[in-house]
Amino acid sequence: MSLRRRLILSLLTILVLFAINVGTHFWGSFARSESMVAYRQAVEASQLTTELEQLLEDQRQQILVLATLRETTEDRLGDEEKSREQADLAAIRQRIENLGAVSRDVTQQQYERLLTAADRLLVNWQSFYERYNDPAYDADVEDAGDYLTTSQRLKELEQRQAFIAVQRANVIDRTILLTDRITVVGFITSIFLTATLGLLLVRYTNASLKRLKRGTERIGAGDLGYRIDDIEDEGELGDLAEAFNTMADKLRIAIEDEQQAKREADEANAAKSIFLANVSHELRTPLNAIIGYSEMLHDELGDAGAVDRDSHRADLDKIALSGRQLLALIDDILDLSKIETGKMELHCQDFRPEEVIRQVCDGLAPLVREKKNRLHLDLAEELPQLHSDATKFRQVLVNLLSNASKFTEDGDITVRARPAEAPYALAVAVVDTGIGMNRAQQARVFEAFVQAEPDTSAAYGGTGLGLAICRDFCELMGGRMSVTSAPGQGSTFTVELPADPGSARAGA
Repeated sequence: MSLRRRLILSLLTILVLFAINVGTHFWGSFARSESMVAYRQAVEASQLTTELEQLLEDQRQQILVLATLRETTEDRLGDEEKSREQADLAAIRQRIENLGAVSRDVTQQQYERLLTAADRLLVNWQSFYERYNDPAYDADVEDAGDYLTTSQRLKELEQRQAFIAVQRANVIDRTILLTDRITVVGFITSIFLTATLGLLLVRYTNASLKRLKRGTERIGAGDLGYRIDDIEDEGELGDLAEAFNTMADKLRIAIEDEQQAKREADEANAAKSIFLANVSHELRTPLNAIIGYSEMLHDELGDAGAVDRDSHRADLDKIALSGRQLLALIDDILDLSKIETGKMELHCQDFRPEEVIRQVCDGLAPLVREKKNRLHLDLAEELPQLHSDATKFRQVLVNLLSNASKFTEDGDITVRARPAEAPYALAVAVVDTGIGMNRAQQARVFEAFVQAEPDTSAAYGGTGLGLAICRDFCELMGGRMSVTSAPGQGSTFTVELPADPGSARAGA
């Protein structure tokens, strides 16, 4: 059982006991309240009975006196006196009704008998007052039957109310005694169970926390393979142990990732060192040519003989070619810097891809023929129009065709263009029969500052930036670049582009 369930069960047990104690307390309070109500009703009933007896007795004496005066004198009863006497009768009736209000079901029979007798008596008395001045009225008020009957019924009701009050008082006293005992027993039981449950929880929690402490000490000491598996809890403590185990796994993975990142950083630093060496070599070559031919021209122009224009023109062509090579290298470095800082932008326009492909092939035909390669152009009859950056598309093709020419000798280079499957619109492949690459080389070929092999730069030249820039350009235009190759069987670089980079990114 989990710690949370143990705590909840203990809390519920304590709450139940507390509720029982509170319930018995309210029960006792209610019983005491009922006792007070019964006492007040008994006192009120006793007072009403006493008042009613006195009023009936006073009214009886008043009527006897008036009856005597009526027989011995000829005095008449005035309207004011009649009103006063009728008000007295109304007061008696009101007292009887008040007595009925404090009566209960168990005294209802006695009250109804009282009410019947009192109504008959009050009707006779009412008739006496109303017909007092009538000489023909024979008042029989000296007959005490109705009065005695009413008094008898009043005493019976009083006795019944006193009996019921005593019984209810005894019941309430027993209830109060019982609730007091239950409260005391519940209080003692609550203390005992609370102490017992607290000791059990402390013992259980202490054992689990010791195991957690031992595990955290082992993990903190570097033993990331240690596992906290001896927690007998399926709830919070078990979850905490699992969290420590997960933390240890994540720390171990993080350390391994850090070590891997360090290795990759070392490799990247080594690659950048190689790149700097290659760049230094690539920069030095055209610069040496520019400086050398410039000095030669300077010396030749200082000679007194005739100027050999053809020789000077050839030297200037070599200087211009070296300058363009130097400019292309600097452009590659600047392009990579813009891509890495996110400042490279697209300048989209509508263009026909087959026109750009033909221009690139025509412009690089002399480069292809330098190594006795044969260039083939394979275009589909209908290619889709693109709304993209034609300059970057041209630069990608130039890099791919230059690479194919560099690593192929006396072979075939084919530029193939076809409509592509959605979400792309155009697929352009540059196929060569050059040296090819294995799987490991293919995995690294698109990385910046990296060439297929460390000695590739020495054998073929280059900085390792061209393919990385081509891939970034393709992704910037919403497309992708892939390669398939085999050692000694050549390579195929495929570029797939959408018709519109904006729609491609929105669809993604």
